[in-house]
Amino acid sequence: MNGGRNFTSGGVERYMTLAWNSGARPVIILNKADLCSEYERESILLTAENAAPGVDIYPVSAATGERIAELTSVLTPGTTIGLTGPSGVGKLTIINYLMGETIQKTTAQQTGDQRGRHTTTHKEMFRLPGGFFLIDTPGLKELQLWADEENLSDAFQDIAELAEGCRFRDCSHQGEPGCTVQSALASGELEYRRYENYLELQKELKYLKIR
Repeated sequence: MNGGRNFTSGGVERYMTLAWNSGARPVIILNKADLCSEYERESILLTAENAAPGVDIYPVSAATGERIAELTSVLTPGTTIGLTGPSGVGKLTIINYLMGETIQKTTAQQTGDQRGRHTTTHKEMFRLPGGFFLIDTPGLKELQLWADEENLSDAFQDIAELAEGCRFRDCSHQGEPGCTVQSALASGELEYRRYENYLELQKELKYLKIR
């Protein structure tokens, strides 16, 4: 949340599509809340909520411990967490805090463009206090999809619900008469950026299926 290139609406939607396909319950952690203003924090939180309707979102600071405890309050012993995201978002700092000790060294972001450095170079499972398990993965430069269109509907539930009112069952939402998705775009109910990303991910998944 500190002005780097890691947080984008499209990135959140892409991660949500992947998470739903895995069978996991996605949770979004917005780290480094201590490095932005209250206005910036509220703006980012609203953007994330619009990109992932109904998904639990935690704006935290792993450095100060702010709201970190809330991450474990909703878990039960035996739960396995898969932690993934771009480099430099503070995944190792979160793990160290949850473990109550420094089990891995962290590195700072590059000061020029706020891009992260690859600190984790392999997957590793940790047993956390309280009986939780956490799988850490290396930071990702690019996230390619491996899912199907049903998972896209999970990530874009608002568009899927709108599409139920379309006149044609095979509506592509790109100009057919009686399209409720287009009506929502015209009224401002649906954000055009989100609609465009939906079509882009849909195209990518169709190409993946053909391949």
